[in-house]
Amino acid sequence: MFEIIKSGGWMMLPIILCSIGTMAIVAERFWTLQRKRILPPSLVPQVWKLYREKKLDDVALRHLKNSSPLGSILAAGLANSHHGRKFMKECIEEAGRKVVHDLERFLNSLGTIAMITPLLGLLGTVFGMIQVFSAIMEHGVGDPAILGGGISVALITTAAGLSVAIPSLIFHRYFERLVDDYVVSMEDEALKLIDMLHGDRDEAIHDATNLHLRSNAKGV
Repeated sequence: MFEIIKSGGWMMLPIILCSIGTMAIVAERFWTLQRKRILPPSLVPQVWKLYREKKLDDVALRHLKNSSPLGSILAAGLANSHHGRKFMKECIEEAGRKVVHDLERFLNSLGTIAMITPLLGLLGTVFGMIQVFSAIMEHGVGDPAILGGGISVALITTAAGLSVAIPSLIFHRYFERLVDDYVVSMEDEALKLIDMLHGDRDEAIHDATNLHLRSNAKGV
């Protein structure tokens, strides 16, 4: 493996660095974007229970805000629930934009890696072909070893660039879709909370109770 990398020339260094960056981002995103960390399943019923028992003081809201991204959105709404439904919804939307920004952390970097690594491989190919033509001008076409060095640089860097770009693009698309799914789910949970406090309470309470019972049943 080392000999192959060495044969690729100095352009292999940025490609290898990109591959390390991709692996680090993918591992971090898989750890951070776990569903149980983003959308705790019984959070809304617990919040409603605390609200009915009048236990949602500043300490409880601060704990809720730091517990999860969904908790941060719900805490923003609860802290301003006394200002009315419209203002509460605006606060939730503002908190949601910050949460989405955090969920999309490093995805731009992953997308950039997916775009530049084929270009780095292509640049290595160009350097390899320059080396081939330089060798032809100096020694003619009679020495295969000299020509083979430039050709190997051209082929290895292209293959390496594509080998990094393809999985980077796949994971970038996957995480984008995952974040979109989380955003839709958090919007549903936030609207359910708004309905609990300012809208169709009976229906929302019934849905929240059913969700809590299903969560407990799964835990059993």
